[in-house]
Amino acid sequence: MARPRSKDEPAAKANRLRGLTEEYLALATKLREGGGAARVKRMHEKGQLSPRERVSALLDPGTPWLEIGLLVAYDRYDGQAPGAGVITGVGVVEGREVVVVANDATVKAGSWWPETITKILRAQEIAMRQRIPIIYLVDSAGVNLPYQEGVFPGQYGAARIFYYNSLMRRYLRVPQISAVMGSCIAGGAYLPALSDVIFMVEGTSFMGLGGPNLVKGATGQTIDAETLGGAKTHTELSAVAHYRAPSDAECLKRIREYVGRLPVSVGVQHARKKTQEPSRNPADLYDVLPHDHRLSYDARQVLACLLDGGKLDEFQPDLAREMICGHGHIEGWPVAVIANSRGIIKGREGERPRFGGIIYTESAEKTAFFIETANRERLPILFVQDVSGFMVGADAEHSGIIRAGAHFVEAMATATVPKIVLTVNHASGAGYYAMAGQGFDPDFIISWPTGRMAVMEGESAVMAVHGAEITKAQAAGSALPAAVQASVAEMRADYDHQLDARYAAARGFVDAIVTAEETRDQVAFLLQVTSRYAGPHLGPFVLPPLDAATPHVS
Repeated sequence: MARPRSKDEPAAKANRLRGLTEEYLALATKLREGGGAARVKRMHEKGQLSPRERVSALLDPGTPWLEIGLLVAYDRYDGQAPGAGVITGVGVVEGREVVVVANDATVKAGSWWPETITKILRAQEIAMRQRIPIIYLVDSAGVNLPYQEGVFPGQYGAARIFYYNSLMRRYLRVPQISAVMGSCIAGGAYLPALSDVIFMVEGTSFMGLGGPNLVKGATGQTIDAETLGGAKTHTELSAVAHYRAPSDAECLKRIREYVGRLPVSVGVQHARKKTQEPSRNPADLYDVLPHDHRLSYDARQVLACLLDGGKLDEFQPDLAREMICGHGHIEGWPVAVIANSRGIIKGREGERPRFGGIIYTESAEKTAFFIETANRERLPILFVQDVSGFMVGADAEHSGIIRAGAHFVEAMATATVPKIVLTVNHASGAGYYAMAGQGFDPDFIISWPTGRMAVMEGESAVMAVHGAEITKAQAAGSALPAAVQASVAEMRADYDHQLDARYAAARGFVDAIVTAEETRDQVAFLLQVTSRYAGPHLGPFVLPPLDAATPHVS
């Protein structure tokens, strides 16, 4: 339970984490409604389940589900593209971790927006990276034509979906199961066609490179949708599909049975211990984090809410204490932990205090060594990220901060073990990169609603751009020129907007926003998911060794 608020404590300062969490949950609830109740009703009238009902029926009851990219594109297209028209996530089917991609036909008939492609590609990369099955629940009218420029062409346009389909099918042996549960038109038909098996539903499924209207316009032929590309046509005549079911519910049941027959990847055999409760209730995190992101807090108390028994076997605890490194367990799963410590760090005798959240030469070297050791031990790494950057100044430069920072980045970038990132507050500067920023392809990156991702904080940016003018005005005791005041105000407003975790999530800079209470369970689930593939965990996928002179057929 959160501590009671004192009478004289302003409501805005009472609990920043709780306030932002409530705002996020309200937004998430709205986005999960998709295109609204009226469109869900129309699907029910046709005998179909809604998109989220399909996902729910597919997954094992009471098992973890991490939805990926729920907020993507929520602040674009005048709010007409909740979830970018597709539900993506990682869940459990018949006891097996799987990736799910489900078109949301309540949003513009499930048509593809530019961000729809981004979400599908990210889902495919998770399946490839972890070597776990991917299930496509297809119900889409195809490309959203007014936005085709962002969908059709380009290296990361729709074609890359089919490229990933092909790599999974030919080289990676990642099971791909498609269910056509509504429309599947034009180039989108290649997604199920490049899967291992295709299920269709009688009476409501259609798959074809062109619908009846296009066929009539192109060839003059008049034909109904069921005869052209219905479930019976594709399972009896064309042989494009492999199984048909009488209803959505039966189709999903048969997919579950199919997944249940698949072998389970073993991955790395970690010695998983019996789960212990953390030493602090995860809900206490609302008390641990301060109301102002600039204030200090005890990062070890954050770990006490996440780790089994709150226990961290800390590595070099008395050296470079602005970086916390150590070994622990989360729901029995072993994990190497790297966390930024905030606040003022007392220096050794004769040394200046250090600023927590800043990476110094000594802490960079310590962390690089710890990463390399964890990599040799084949332990997954959890980065608890609240970093403002690397130290600057004469002392830092003379101590070799550039060399040490490069060592840190290289160790992190080349580690072949799973990397999971939890952004608590700041994710700024090159420190964000070193703490497994998105550009280094961590396996998963999740954020609390308090996450703040940018090259620097707004006030720092203001000083970087207008510092000379501000200093000059202060020295003269005069006001800033009106144009400068306007520029400063605009910059502050832009940074406040862009530093919001929802802004990052809307652009896919994080996989998901999670609440404080669910963090421990979600991280444990991700440790389970990433354990399925021994690695290397590098890049969006890693191909097995191929003989360039010999075609490889699986």
